[in-house]
Amino acid sequence: METPTADSQRVFAPGIFKGQVAIVTGGGSGIGLATAKEMIRLGARVAICGRTPAKLEAARLELEACANGIEQAGALVHACDIREPAQVEAFVTAVLAAWGRIDIVVNNAGGQFPSPAQHISPNGFLAVVKNNLVGTFHVCREVANQHMIAAKRGRIVNVIANIYRGFPGMAHTGAARAGVENLTMSLAVEWAQFGILVNAIAPGVILSSGTAQYPAEILQRAITQTPVKRAGTVDEVAAAIVFLASPAAQFITGTTLRMDGGQALWGNTWEIP
Repeated sequence: METPTADSQRVFAPGIFKGQVAIVTGGGSGIGLATAKEMIRLGARVAICGRTPAKLEAARLELEACANGIEQAGALVHACDIREPAQVEAFVTAVLAAWGRIDIVVNNAGGQFPSPAQHISPNGFLAVVKNNLVGTFHVCREVANQHMIAAKRGRIVNVIANIYRGFPGMAHTGAARAGVENLTMSLAVEWAQFGILVNAIAPGVILSSGTAQYPAEILQRAITQTPVKRAGTVDEVAAAIVFLASPAAQFITGTTLRMDGGQALWGNTWEIP
């Protein structure tokens, strides 16, 4: 099956995010950077954060190039470890100081490593859960308390993973991402009264800077076990995130959009000897 181009994913009208401000965590590369670029192309001012200054600086240059010539679009970068509440608070405060509002949050930051469960150390398990689950909560809570609840509006999109038959081989991230999905549903109900819509997206095998770090045989096996027989692209995921943040999704909340080429429905996720 032919892999789509980035241009083929662009279905929204230019300017649909004009005047809006979006936060994208983990925006220095991969899905986060692709999402930030697309939101800028659609008129948003986008603030990204991450833990690696060099990566953020390179991303800033790409985002500023995207924003060139687009009215009101812009980019802001901020070093932030989302596992640390004080750093999250400082990041959100900086965005509000610069632009005065936050309309969209994409919780994309996360990380994991392939390992059988018995070989994951307690510290390794805790690090992944803190990054993928606890950090996501910190960002949701801070943005809601500093701005969205008072503004009576907002969109939150949480990036999780294909966790629907467990996550053998990466039990730490499976547990954390399942927690984020439940958090998504809980916040969708609690914060509906404030006009805040909260959804999640569950990508399957996506060719990105993250999956590039996995052993080739693991990636190839996952593609083989995907019904459409290919990996997804970061631009495809970005397009779906944009949909959930767009005016087209005003009656969608508490939902997870699976974007996995059918992987959750078919194939062996783990070889049983």
